[in-house]
Parts: sequence; C-alpha cells; structure tokens
Amino acid sequence: MILAFATVFSTAFLIALSGALMPGPLLMVTISESPRRGFLTGPLLALGHSVLEGILVLAVMVGLSPFLKRSGVFETIAVLGAGMLMYMAWGMIKGLSTLSLKGHDTEARPRSLILAGAMVSLANPYWSLWWITVGLGYVIWSMNFGPWGVILFFFGHILADFTWYSAVSLAFSRGKALFSDRVYRGLVGICALFLIGFACYFLSVAVSNLSRLSLAGT
Repeated sequence: MILAFATVFSTAFLIALSGALMPGPLLMVTISESPRRGFLTGPLLALGHSVLEGILVLAVMVGLSPFLKRSGVFETIAVLGAGMLMYMAWGMIKGLSTLSLKGHDTEARPRSLILAGAMVSLANPYWSLWWITVGLGYVIWSMNFGPWGVILFFFGHILADFTWYSAVSLAFSRGKALFSDRVYRGLVGICALFLIGFACYFLSVAVSNLSRLSLAGT
C-alpha cells in the first residue's frame, strides 16, 4: 500500500508539473507581478489556484462519487484523458523551438494575489478541460486507495504548482531569470515524453477494463 500511495503522489506531482510548465494566464501573472511584489507572488497565486482545485476535488468526492464509480465511467474518462495528454504532449513538442519564459507586463494589477490565482485559473478554458478529462480520471483512480489516496493525489498535485510558480517568482523577483530558456525547453520536452507514456498507460488500463467488462457480460 505504501508503494501505491507513493505512486499516486509522485505521478500526480509529475502530471501537474507538466501542465504548470506550459505558458498560460497564471504564469503570465506570476512573471508580471513578481518584480513588483516579490517572491511571495508565486506562492500566493498558487494558493488561490489550489483552493479552487480543492473545492473541485471535494465536490467530486461528495457529490459525484456514486456516479463516478459506475461501470464504464472510468474507462470513458481514461480514454478522453489519454487523448488530452497526447494533445498536450504534441503541443509541447511542437512549440519547443519558440518556447520562452519571457513574459509581458500587464496594466491591470490584481489587489489580492490569492483571489487572482483562483479567478485566473477559473477563467482559463484549458484548466476546465484538463480537470474534466485528466484530473477527473486521476481523482477516480486515487479513490480506489481510499481517502488517503485522494489526499495524496491532491497534495502531490498542488505541490507541483507551488514548486513551479515559487521558482518562477523567485527568479523574476530578483530581476533576472535564474534559469535559461534552453533549460526550460529541456524540462518541457521531458514532461512531454512523460505525458505520452502516461497516455499509453491510461489507454491500456481502459482497454483492459473494457475487455474484462465485455467478457463478464457474455
């Protein structure tokens, strides 16, 4: 069981890190606000982001748990999640040559960074799509290991967000990046390969479960 818990935590961390590494609204806010507000910009934005995701995970466990445990639901979400992961990986690989950490400052500056972290995430269609497919599949999978499985999934997931956005905030709050675009592209490339591998795993589990269900129904 310890190995299963470690697997849930580590894979949740890596999947979330893969998503966090890609340029998006939250990254742009982190980059633009860090020089003015300092290192705590990243952690506070990640906190707001995490609160929103915590509410979502809790809603899944409390309200949608019976539906999610129905036969075929996980398999359907696993296939959709695998497709989403493949799409993410392709986009990451396709954009590697032009990928850059250089952001653009914004005129509108949010007063509350915690609230900004939640609102920017909620306004991002990519975030919703990720949770409908990959995130939801992960919650269902972690529920197989009981409450601790879900807790470890959630903390592994948000740790990736805190780690990445804190690193970016630290880099830009000091006036210059502490890592180059080349290093950044290398990280994204590694994550893309990881996503492809996990997509294949999702598909294999879905096919295996559907085959078992088909045999059971005959």
